[in-house]
Amino acid sequence: MSKNVYGNPLISCCTDPITGYFRDGLCRTMPEDTGTHVVCALITNAFLVYTKSKGNDLSTPKPQWQFPGLKAGDKWCLCISRWLEAEKAGVAPKIDLKATHIKALDFAPLELLEAYAI
Repeated sequence: MSKNVYGNPLISCCTDPITGYFRDGLCRTMPEDTGTHVVCALITNAFLVYTKSKGNDLSTPKPQWQFPGLKAGDKWCLCISRWLEAEKAGVAPKIDLKATHIKALDFAPLELLEAYAI
């Protein structure tokens, strides 16, 4: 069973749109997930503009990947590295810590994550 940053069972981040590396709603990972999609974020327009400027357009639908495109207010499993970049740039979205995988703690202290808690 996957655990969240508090060591409790990981809850679903979002199923509409369906998110997660495994597209099961959970922000969990495996070694092949080079992005480490473990942060359950509440998407904002500022973050969408930022990530697009970095080459990862999350707002444009990509039907071939069953990806509807994201809008502000959606929840989505983000790569911890992109979230940390966005945090340094001042555009990090809020996060749902109950749906953020414990692996996030390998990259960021709990205190930092809690500062962005929904």
